[in-house]
Amino acid sequence: MRALLLLLALASPVAAQDFTTFKGHGGPIMGLAVAPDGQLASASFDNALGLWSDGEPTWLDGHDAAVTALAFDAENRLYSGSDDFSVRAWGPDQVLGQHKGKVTSIAVQGDRVASGSWDGSILLWQDGGVSELAYPGAGVNAVAWDGDALIAATSAGVIWRYEGENRLPLAKHGFGVNRLIVGEGWLAYGAVDGGTRVIDVVSGQPFKDFTLDRRPILSMAYHAETDQLAVGDGHGYIMMIDTEQWRIARDFRAARQGPVWALAFSPDGRTIYAGGLDDVIYAWPVALLDEFDAAIDGERSFLRDAESMPNGERQFMRKCSICHALTEGPSRKAGPTLHKVFGRRAGTVPGYTYSDALTGSDIIWSDATIDALFDEGPDHYIPGSKMPMQVIAKPSDRADLIQYLQDATS
Repeated sequence: MRALLLLLALASPVAAQDFTTFKGHGGPIMGLAVAPDGQLASASFDNALGLWSDGEPTWLDGHDAAVTALAFDAENRLYSGSDDFSVRAWGPDQVLGQHKGKVTSIAVQGDRVASGSWDGSILLWQDGGVSELAYPGAGVNAVAWDGDALIAATSAGVIWRYEGENRLPLAKHGFGVNRLIVGEGWLAYGAVDGGTRVIDVVSGQPFKDFTLDRRPILSMAYHAETDQLAVGDGHGYIMMIDTEQWRIARDFRAARQGPVWALAFSPDGRTIYAGGLDDVIYAWPVALLDEFDAAIDGERSFLRDAESMPNGERQFMRKCSICHALTEGPSRKAGPTLHKVFGRRAGTVPGYTYSDALTGSDIIWSDATIDALFDEGPDHYIPGSKMPMQVIAKPSDRADLIQYLQDATS
């Protein structure tokens, strides 16, 4: 961060005042949203949501897996979706319902809340009841409202428009469509192949194409009052499109490594909030974006050059570091600390909520059990575990990881 602050200070006093960061999450930032009253909310891989006031977080804990989607309604109530398949409303906390797969997106219009899931379902909550829209033919990556019509984008690349009982195809892209933004008469979408296109929101007629040689498109945000459309991609860039003149106004590399998974505008449109692989939310002054380039803190462990690390550390950074800390004490990461893990019985770190599969487990963590964990994969070695499915195939890589953990956790 030192290089970033120096660059900002040299740019102008305004830049130094307007730039800020929001720190506290224990994992990558998966979603951002701003309430009508200006409240910033964040969703993270650490299973939590953060509500930010003057840079300080209030944590909303309740999901059992990564929080992947969030949206505010007009009354500033927050809704969230998660890898635990649930959709929640906050203030007061309430589980609205359950999909059968990862919740990818939530859209709110008046008293209607729509959610889409990788299981291919679209659920609609209204007047205390829930209904399911017609199956769109594939997993749902994004939903958005256009008045009374609901737009849904799928992993098969088809964008559907739902009007009552009718379901009409708006576009067939050919690759999965990840994000949707609805404007006045238009629909912008971003796809897995990097496609960034604008079509008529009713007819589907192509209108503009802003596709660049970067993929996939992972995040989008829109500020109607200032005609700004922000697009984030897997290469770490934020492209700003002027929707009045329909031109690319700015193209800014916001992350030196890793994707831009989440974007949101401040209420006045002067600031763009961005999040990704880092566990920090960045608030960039839009007017100054052209003066900066990839000033993310290079000292964060999982953003370091992998070739600069010993192999055991490299395996840890790739497989473990997003979920687990090595230091003693609590953290906001999604998994328990690995401090003094060797000789410890699985499922016994105080204060961490384990899955039923690990609670009361007779596994003792050792060279042999950690080797087996990554040889077989957590889903096979501990069926029902919350640990994501991953395998380290080479015995020498597992041995290097174990040696690194012995040194780093003792």
